[in-house]
Amino acid sequence: MTDIWFQALGSGIAALGDYLWAHVLTCLIPAFFIAGAMVALLPKEIITKRLGSKVPIYKAYPLAVGAALFLAVCSCTILPLFAGIKKKGAGIGPAIAFLYTAPATNVLAVTLTGSVIGWDFAFFRIILSVSFAILIGIIISRLFREEEKKEEKELASDHVKVPKNHYKKLLMFFVTLFTILIVGAAGIRLDVKAGGMLALIAFLVLQLRLGFTKDEIHNWLNETKMFFKMIFPLLLVGVFAAGVLTALIPENFLGTYVGTNTLLPTLAAVLFGVFMYFPTLVEVPMAKMFLGLGMAKGPLLAYLLADPVISLPTILVVRKIMGGQRTLVYVLLIILFTTISGLLYGSLVS
Repeated sequence: MTDIWFQALGSGIAALGDYLWAHVLTCLIPAFFIAGAMVALLPKEIITKRLGSKVPIYKAYPLAVGAALFLAVCSCTILPLFAGIKKKGAGIGPAIAFLYTAPATNVLAVTLTGSVIGWDFAFFRIILSVSFAILIGIIISRLFREEEKKEEKELASDHVKVPKNHYKKLLMFFVTLFTILIVGAAGIRLDVKAGGMLALIAFLVLQLRLGFTKDEIHNWLNETKMFFKMIFPLLLVGVFAAGVLTALIPENFLGTYVGTNTLLPTLAAVLFGVFMYFPTLVEVPMAKMFLGLGMAKGPLLAYLLADPVISLPTILVVRKIMGGQRTLVYVLLIILFTTISGLLYGSLVS
């Protein structure tokens, strides 16, 4: 028994090391800087007029989903961006749609799913994930309308006024920041990635020197630090715990318990996906491996829908951002929708 716990501890430490090496420097830190810039520099009206709670559903949700489709980031890297648009005035519904879509349905994830597992899986993945993102956002915004009204009042007097002639400057600044994030998350050669990021950072520094005041830069760095202190420790705890759980799950678990297209196997696959953490796009080769080990196609689709969207680290951070009740509903809706989808798909292919 002691050996098992030592192995679990080692697995947690290894997961933490892999996460710090592969994601923090090139993905998570750029996301923190983007979130800080959203709050410190971006005019509030830009967010509230497009993603605010009073914006019609047919405008706000397609924009939130469409913006997220091009961000190939994991469920952890999207968190600072979610926190940033939420703090800047986005309605909880569109913010959740953005949070859900980026790791679930980005272009790279869907393409990889089609090439590795099959285009039927890729089709169901994108249709169902986009549908779930919008539905879950709408449900939570309706259930917690009073909480959102209180948040809107608190934000009413909290925005930075930026002259209109600064919009072009801000556009170039944010394009550079997002390009750094995209390059950092891309699966390209390390030397190419490093060279590209260094060039982009140099261009960013030039923009700061020529176009921003010391107060603006100071506010940006302060907001970035605030997001880092709020989110990063919880991510470390969650990644370590997920690594420990991975070591404690029996090796033959998948082949033994999720080999049929029935309720319990499908729910087990969903719960595995909900609490485990894997970097972005890793869920696809993992799903391919699970299929080879005997996982039925219904549970496999359910796992593929759940795993990229949420994890134990994500749950800890989302609770910090939007409260325990809304987070609980968010997690339960993900479990419900992905389980039902797996059962329906399993009944079609069995």
